[in-house]
Amino acid sequence: MNRVAETYFIIFITMIITISIIFIAGYAAIAMEHSLNINKAATALITGVLCWAIYALFSADSHAPSHQLTEYLGEVAGILFFLMGAMTIVELIDAHDGFEVITSRIQTTNKRKLVWVIGLLTFFLSAVLDNLTTTIVLVSLLRILITDKKERLLFAGLVIVSANAGGAWSPIGDVTTTMLWIGGQITAANIVLKTLLPSLVCFVVPAFIISRQLRGNFRFTKTQISAKGLTTSKEQRNLVFWVGVSSLLFVPVFKAVTHLPPYMGVLLGLGLMWVVTELIHSGKDEAEKGLLSVNHALRKIDTPSILFFLGILLSIAALQATGILSELALSMNNSIGNLKIITVLIGFLSAVVDNVPLVAAAQGMYSLEQYPTDHYFWEFLAYCAGTGGSILIIGSAAGVAAMGLEKIEFFWYLKKIGWLALLGYLAGAGVYLLQLYLTHG
Repeated sequence: MNRVAETYFIIFITMIITISIIFIAGYAAIAMEHSLNINKAATALITGVLCWAIYALFSADSHAPSHQLTEYLGEVAGILFFLMGAMTIVELIDAHDGFEVITSRIQTTNKRKLVWVIGLLTFFLSAVLDNLTTTIVLVSLLRILITDKKERLLFAGLVIVSANAGGAWSPIGDVTTTMLWIGGQITAANIVLKTLLPSLVCFVVPAFIISRQLRGNFRFTKTQISAKGLTTSKEQRNLVFWVGVSSLLFVPVFKAVTHLPPYMGVLLGLGLMWVVTELIHSGKDEAEKGLLSVNHALRKIDTPSILFFLGILLSIAALQATGILSELALSMNNSIGNLKIITVLIGFLSAVVDNVPLVAAAQGMYSLEQYPTDHYFWEFLAYCAGTGGSILIIGSAAGVAAMGLEKIEFFWYLKKIGWLALLGYLAGAGVYLLQLYLTHG
């Protein structure tokens, strides 16, 4: 009997070590995506499948891993369908020049005032859309407004910080916050209430310092702001923009009323947008609709990112199913002890590696029985994981997008923006902890 138990123990340890090595190697490849020139989605998919394959091969019950995978896939699918629906709605708004409804209203030419206009616009827009889309829209606008490269890069850095801060306090503003919301760790109203002020401080501190570095006025006109060729009428732009934004804002309400998963609300909004755009272009054939059709928006959404989320979430699920994450959580609690410090460290780590697997791992490491819905740990995690990525330009999707659009150098960002983002991150964390102390004593 002892020999049998010893054999099973050796097999189990071998499985754990093998899966851990595969995951660490995959994680390293994802972190070095640009150096290896291999899309992180491919690496994530391979990692996810291999982790489950090893688990299945070493499992005593050949059917158990398959049943567990089916259960986990239900949770993963909810996140993926939510993202696909939200991305398609945003693509439809963009295709109909809907964002011009907001950007055309920028009037000031004063550099310091423009810091606050762009910053606040980014902060609140990213809470409704997402930080990646908001960054692309605002950086594209800056390329039209500001001709001086140095000043434009400062504004681009501001947009990165503002977009990440804005996405952190909204259940639909950042993938990681959305994951926590769908997973039941947070509720929509509470995450807004508890993290809005810390996120705002995270943005305000860098914005204030940047505004003090600028003087004078820019030379541009309203015509220059609207320099992009518009393909839709003003009525169409307004209708699609407000229907799209209202659809996204309605999702938390839909969940609260029906208690159905958030992706059902997004799919309802997407269906409504589909009907509205079909009616707008009902007199056109498919060729004439072109870029304005839902079919084109579905082809244009960031499918590699969806597949990346699928792969990395499956990898994390394998670590959870095998008990690796619970052991890791126990080890961190024993070595560090303080949950607040652990959460702040996760934020720092999100500047180096993607925050999606970090939050997914935390969801697997700590259960709702241990930390129930709206426990301060989940709120603080949403803030730290969402804003910590701003410290390095590679630490968030918003940073990588701006890096590509403006060819921002890693060390330039570290020197000019990174320390500002760090100050904002720590200031916001301090405000959250102060709030927690004042409300809980």
